[in-house]
Amino acid sequence: MATATFTKTDQEIQQDVMNELKWDARLQPNEIGVIVKDGIVTLTGWVDSYLKKWDAEAAAQRVAGVKAVANDIEVKLLSERTDLDIARAATSALDWDAAIPPGKVKVVVSKGWVTLQGEVEWQFQKSDAERVVRRLWGVKGVSNLITVVPRATPSDLKKKIEDALVRTARSDASRITVDVQGTKAVLRGTVRSWAERQEAERTAWSAPGITDVENLITLEV
Repeated sequence: MATATFTKTDQEIQQDVMNELKWDARLQPNEIGVIVKDGIVTLTGWVDSYLKKWDAEAAAQRVAGVKAVANDIEVKLLSERTDLDIARAATSALDWDAAIPPGKVKVVVSKGWVTLQGEVEWQFQKSDAERVVRRLWGVKGVSNLITVVPRATPSDLKKKIEDALVRTARSDASRITVDVQGTKAVLRGTVRSWAERQEAERTAWSAPGITDVENLITLEV
């Protein structure tokens, strides 16, 4: 028997996003405005750290029915930190992170904005470097220019991603197709939620040697 699908209104999505922001203890929902049009969420307002801006975006993406998120939240620090202090803190944090090879990631800071450069072997190392730095006090934004050095053939990468999707409980592998072009993975198919779409993309990024993921998966309506 066919299952009926239910499409949320923009007003319902807006309320759900606001509730999700309230649910996240790291955020102060009164700081953040939520506008929804055609399933696309725009976040406005200001927060006192880059981490809160990131967390707000992640909270909105978790809500069913959300097609995309435009993050217009501004970061306004309650007290400034010099670029030199931020650079030292970022370098130290990267050195202490066991997932990141020593000396592989370089840090440049300008007006509180951190740029990461260098080469690593795995996508999770690139992601982890950004995650470490975005948590630091004084950081207003992060540009992650770290490159991932290819380590496998396209056919190997395709099979690794497909096998990983099958193992992942949060995604229906039968609804997703994978195409690997060089070190770029292209995902297609239809899923039931934004979270499932993001999980498929995360799985593709986790494959060794993948340097780019084009997520063409659409949401079921």
